[in-house]
Amino acid sequence: MSGSVDRDFWTPLRSATQARIGLGRAGDGLPTARVLEFRAAHAAARDAVHQPLDVAALTTEVERLGLGTPVVVASRAGDRGEYLRRPDLGRLPADLSAVPATGADVGVVLADGLSPRALAEHGAALLEAIVAALPRHLSVAPPVIATSARVALGDHIGGALGVRTVLVLIGERPGLSVADSLGVYLTHDPRPGRADAERNCVSNIHPPEGLGYAAAARVVAGLVDGARRLGRSGVELKDTTRGDRLDSATAREL
Repeated sequence: MSGSVDRDFWTPLRSATQARIGLGRAGDGLPTARVLEFRAAHAAARDAVHQPLDVAALTTEVERLGLGTPVVVASRAGDRGEYLRRPDLGRLPADLSAVPATGADVGVVLADGLSPRALAEHGAALLEAIVAALPRHLSVAPPVIATSARVALGDHIGGALGVRTVLVLIGERPGLSVADSLGVYLTHDPRPGRADAERNCVSNIHPPEGLGYAAAARVVAGLVDGARRLGRSGVELKDTTRGDRLDSATAREL
């Protein structure tokens, strides 16, 4: 009887979250199926971290968006092992001589980060949604693809591009429930030495379970507009898009 009650209680809750809940037990341990699920999720997370980015395939996808031929750069981390051991090297560019000085309003860096898989699966589609959501009067520099990259590498690239605002689309640290989540970090007036408090982040982008491309793009576009009006990004810049939607819904009800 208790087993039936437990199943009825946990089943609807599991459908609402990717968290590992209501695992049950077999004697003093977990059921075999749950142990195997955990090992599979752990393996997927490890694979997502170590899997190299297929730069050629991503370049082809991004080039189809009509934003110009992507420039490919790398950090000073020589390989994935060094990238994981030395986060500082992932924040520094190896060579930016191929990055053109554009003076555009917005620059976009597609960075592999801690989940190249996330960038491969969502990067081009998210970039397309962001460009569509940005006001048409804003110019967008040719995209830059960065390998073995940390977020702060975007400060160097944005400075080299000469853009007012840089967006870093980067693979987030994989977890045991999500291995392909993408984040967007926005920095206004990018230059080396910017602190994390001077950035804004939109995270957990991995449809269909996570934030969708269009929804993420609306938030990013709102932050770009807010940063341009405020003259800076970071802790003083807030996402107002959710408030706008709530205000509109309230107005319709009234």
